[in-house]
Amino acid sequence: MAERADLEERINTLAQWMFEAKYLVVFTGAGISTESGLPDFRGPDGIWTRQEKGLPTKWPDLSLAEPNEGHIAIVELQKLGKLAFLISQNIDNLHLRSGIKPELLAELHGNIAKLRCPHCETQVDVSSGQETCSCGGKFRPSVVNFGQSLPQTDLMNSYRHSQECDLFVVVGSSLVVTPAADMPRVALEHRARLVIINAGDTPLDRFTHLRFDERIGDVLVPAVSRLKELMNKP
Repeated sequence: MAERADLEERINTLAQWMFEAKYLVVFTGAGISTESGLPDFRGPDGIWTRQEKGLPTKWPDLSLAEPNEGHIAIVELQKLGKLAFLISQNIDNLHLRSGIKPELLAELHGNIAKLRCPHCETQVDVSSGQETCSCGGKFRPSVVNFGQSLPQTDLMNSYRHSQECDLFVVVGSSLVVTPAADMPRVALEHRARLVIINAGDTPLDRFTHLRFDERIGDVLVPAVSRLKELMNKP
């Protein structure tokens, strides 16, 4: 019962901070999609964890996954006018499918459903069948592989929003892959509150203002529900 009471207290605190926030930025990693049946990378049974142990790994079919209640809770923040920006390390397209507006989203590692022009960074759907951009460049898969540069527009936007936010919420990321993992550090340097919702340890745990290791859906859904109550108070 004590653990449950503590969780409710932390959820209420998160809701209150969301209510107070003038500039809320959310940052998601693979952990948000595990509740859609996709593996993470550095969790106990993650892809990299299994590879390091010499265990067999199989890449999932990302197209079969559906947005889960964690994704939908972030969309609710958008509908409430509380989401200033969403930074994601994920390539699974679930944020866009859940209803996040493209202009509020930076997908730092690309998207399996998108092609990108390497010259002007225009993106189109893979399903469009387009091969050549209006600038003359050839469209390529947008997913960023190891050793490749991140999309500069998304990266610059991520740094800018991280600098401007007053509340930065990490959802399902181990925060070890840079430069994406630099964003919460930037937010901290600019005096934002830092919240981390992640099952495993992160390098920033000792700097966070509020920490959850519970299921993402069990945190975000009630927190957003409580936020709605606060916003609807006369």
